[in-house]
Amino acid sequence: MSRYLKFLIPGVLFLILVVFFVIGLQRDPRMIPSPLIGKPAPEFALEDLSDPQRTVGTSDFAGRMYLFNVWGTWCGGCREEHEALLMIASSGVVPIVGLNWKDDRSLAQRWLRQLGNPYETVAFDPEGQVAIDWGVYGAPETFLVAADGTVLAKRIGPMTMDVWQREFLPLISGSGGAS
Repeated sequence: MSRYLKFLIPGVLFLILVVFFVIGLQRDPRMIPSPLIGKPAPEFALEDLSDPQRTVGTSDFAGRMYLFNVWGTWCGGCREEHEALLMIASSGVVPIVGLNWKDDRSLAQRWLRQLGNPYETVAFDPEGQVAIDWGVYGAPETFLVAADGTVLAKRIGPMTMDVWQREFLPLISGSGGAS
């Protein structure tokens, strides 16, 4: 009997691993479950990208649903998603708050002048501390924050109109829309 167990146990373990791999391959790797989902968004107060004398923070959006988009001029995916962000901003569904992450202020300001500015406001995070608090892996990343300050979704990678319509708009509609 022990001779059969020698082959049965590794076989069962192998099948369990195959099941986990199949389940993992069916999930969208860019919609990563964040530990922040369902919890209050991390609070912050940083210099405004365009005006260092002004502070931008989570308190500016209390009672309003918003997208929180982490970006940098050094990020290829950020350039890739920029047109979609401009379209989302022009739709007026929710404001977009930018977090310029580990970047040069003058390069980021020039980027927005040249490509257009989809953001209602942009917080400047040159050291990356706020991004760490939000659990950012890399840019671009986009969070949907409810009017009560709860994080509803996190997207890693460039935002597209397809992702916006398929994954974010239903969450906005389901929560009663933007306030």
